[in-house]
Amino acid sequence: MKIYILAACALLTALQTGCVVGRRTVALPVPSMGSAEVTKGDLYIGNIADNRHFENKPSDPSVPSIDGDVSTLTPAARASMIGRQRNAYGHAMGDVALPGDQNVIERTKALVAEAFKHRGYKIVTDSSASTSVTVSIDQFWGWFTPGFASVSFEARVYCTLTLKRPDKEGTIVIKGYGINRGQIASDENWALAYNRAFLDFLEKARGEIDRAGF
Repeated sequence: MKIYILAACALLTALQTGCVVGRRTVALPVPSMGSAEVTKGDLYIGNIADNRHFENKPSDPSVPSIDGDVSTLTPAARASMIGRQRNAYGHAMGDVALPGDQNVIERTKALVAEAFKHRGYKIVTDSSASTSVTVSIDQFWGWFTPGFASVSFEARVYCTLTLKRPDKEGTIVIKGYGINRGQIASDENWALAYNRAFLDFLEKARGEIDRAGF
């Protein structure tokens, strides 16, 4: 009887957490907010810096980490990391990364571009545009918390934007957060948490851009 109970528990664990070893690769499309008439002129997106803080074996799963020593990360590998898998007991396991054609700098640029296009700007590649923005990626991380009946997937995307035009400068902070409760650690459940964080980011951006007078 004891063997059957242990087997049932093992099955439940597998159903809840899915595969958590090795590296999981998850693509993150940026949702569209719809087209808007260009009323505010051109905007150039300049430097985007990945300023996330990684730690070795953090106790808090929302702190970026990798399956290994963070000091060995190359800039390219670092920019691909977006989460960490955990087992049914909350122990850190494999990495969650973006596919080869994506990284957090490129995804953030697409997200910021979408936010400003929706506010009436035309995104251009000319650095002499009337308005420019540089970006600090402060948080771009996903994690999950195992539970008995479901797993909570969460994602944060926090950025500090510095805006400039000839007559004005300003700094705004945009914070996007998403949560998704699912049964297994699938690509779809990770992506849905990020999709909700992206949508929250874009919604918050509207008010922050307006309050800054841009």
